[in-house]
Amino acid sequence: MQFKDIVGQEVLANRLTEIIDSGSVSHAQMFLGPTSSGSLALAVAYAQYLNCENRHHYPEGSPLRADSCGECPNCRKYAELMHTDLHLVFPTATTATVTSKPCSEDFQEEFRQFMADSHQRGTENEWYAALGFDNKQGMIRERDADNIVRTLGLKSYEGGYKVLIVWMAERMNLDCANKLLKTLEEPAEKTLLLLVAESRDRMLQTILSRVQQTLVPDLGTDLTPDRRTAMAEMFVSWMRLLFKLNMQQLSGWVDQTAALGREQQKQFLQYAQESLRACFLQTAAGHRIAEELVFGDEKFDASFPAMITPNNVEQMMQGMNDALYALERNANSKITFMQLSFTLSKMIKKR
Repeated sequence: MQFKDIVGQEVLANRLTEIIDSGSVSHAQMFLGPTSSGSLALAVAYAQYLNCENRHHYPEGSPLRADSCGECPNCRKYAELMHTDLHLVFPTATTATVTSKPCSEDFQEEFRQFMADSHQRGTENEWYAALGFDNKQGMIRERDADNIVRTLGLKSYEGGYKVLIVWMAERMNLDCANKLLKTLEEPAEKTLLLLVAESRDRMLQTILSRVQQTLVPDLGTDLTPDRRTAMAEMFVSWMRLLFKLNMQQLSGWVDQTAALGREQQKQFLQYAQESLRACFLQTAAGHRIAEELVFGDEKFDASFPAMITPNNVEQMMQGMNDALYALERNANSKITFMQLSFTLSKMIKKR
């Protein structure tokens, strides 16, 4: 994976290549961002650049300042996810063939194929579906931690950095996380432990305090003009219902939203988050800061942004994050949207 293949993350890619070129690579890092941001792909591209034998640097003014060459032996092995110094850890569960004590070593071939098929942007649910986990919750367990400690204690096979990427690191259970603490504090020479996670809130503070955190920005909701208009109408209707809290009308709105596909539901929540963020920034600035903050309803456009303030924006955004998390885990969408509506109704009146 090269940085040029990760569209929309050029700014962060430039910062990452600068870190490596300066020789200030932290041995324990965490890339924090939603799957849609390309956080896993960035982790692989970062590791590939770190071990590239012939890094390319582009002329000033280019979107990317540098990238791996894509041609040296190390790059070719990384492209196939088969480099002997690249190790992958991820959530697992029992299956028909692995009936007890599952760990990442049991599914290496399947996970590499999943990464290739999804262009390293697959979701946790898609990974579970690919393996047939039958609605079981995947975990990263103590046995995985034992393998991480052992792997990072060995010398590099090919003389460069030994890299271990932990995808969905928030799935580490307590025993696993505690076993990693000493490794995080006392790393072997030329090793990189790179955690990839979606939620800081589900990570142990003892882990967070020992890793260098890099926020991977979400690439936003890619909507056609017609789709954005439809989302705006949904959003305006929802916010008005939350303010009035007319249960009959709200139930009808929830039923209509629950009838949408799950991806459309998640896309709508992402749009709603973008809208709340823009409203808050406008409130803070005291004037309109973006032409995109227009919902197509003159009265709503004029009055609603002022309702999003420091007193409620954080709780509202967290409520939507929790709802997205629930939807990604196949929670009942009617219950999810109704619970979220009650939460937001309280918060929107808290300004």
